[in-house]
This record gives sequence, structure tokens and C-alpha cells, in this order.
Amino acid sequence: MVAVVMRREYIGNAWQAWRWVLADVVPNEKAFGGQPRLLLKDEREERWLHPGFKVELFTDDAEGYYLNVTTPQPCFWVVWRMEEEARLADEPVAVPQIVTLSYHDAGRWLDAQETVEQVPAPPQVVQWLQAFVGAHYVLEAKRRQRPQSFKPLQDRFGNPARVSTEKKFGGDGNG
Repeated sequence: MVAVVMRREYIGNAWQAWRWVLADVVPNEKAFGGQPRLLLKDEREERWLHPGFKVELFTDDAEGYYLNVTTPQPCFWVVWRMEEEARLADEPVAVPQIVTLSYHDAGRWLDAQETVEQVPAPPQVVQWLQAFVGAHYVLEAKRRQRPQSFKPLQDRFGNPARVSTEKKFGGDGNG
């Protein structure tokens, strides 16, 4: 289990005075309780703690974890949304929805136009992830790619295409 820390920071922009960003993912502690709570508030920032996120690893997504653990900086990805109804404060609050270690999960959420941010995973999480990948990921053998000249020609709709050397337009061909 982990807890997510979201930070609301003052940027003083004419269009937007404040913005929300992912601050950290930390090990969940019993003392955190089960509800989001304000950790810090001053004129420059707010920090909100959102406890109780379960991070699970699934064998059918071993490749997604492999892609994460083989990067220079393995990380947690957090999907979060602005919640109007949350009203934990006077204004809408950024509320984490999902925490994952899967590169594929993060990509799917980004493709769905969700807000996804990342923070580095601590060494003990990286070790756990490496052990899982070592036990469950099988690197697929690279298949020989057929030369492009052997591919049948297709038009932009996937129908067979025909190539002709006959001249269809223009003069009579007598130069």
C-alpha cells in the first residue's frame, strides 16, 4: 500500500494562479488513516495526503513492468483528476485515482487523455519490481522481418493495388 502526496503550488500566472502537481508516492502508514487530509498550507503551497492505494503486479503485464524497470529511473505513475465534488478545501482538489508501476497502464491512461504524472520509485520498490520481472517476464525472440518487396501492394483502404506502366493521360505517345 502507498499514499500519494499532491501539491498545489502558487505560480502567479495571469491565467492561472495555482497548479496541481504530483509531489510524491510514499509507503502507506496506519497513522495516515483512510481519508485525504491537508498536510501543509501557506501562501505558496498546499500539500494533500491521499492514503490507501494498492499497487499490484499482474503476470499478464510483465512486459509493462519490464519496460519500467529497465529505464534509467524506474517510477510510479499516478493518474489524478480534479474533483469538483471532493471539496476537501474551498476549491476543487486534485484527487489521485490509480497508482501503477506498469509502463503500459500509464500509456493507456495517457491515450485516454487522463492526467498522468510520475515520481521515482524508491530502491526497495525497484528491487521488488526487478524480482517480479525476473520471475514472470519472458523476452520474446525477435522474428525475422520479411523484406518489404515481398509484401503485397495495397491502397490506403487495404485493398489490393495494381501497378501499370500504361500511360492513361496526355498526348498520343508520339513525342
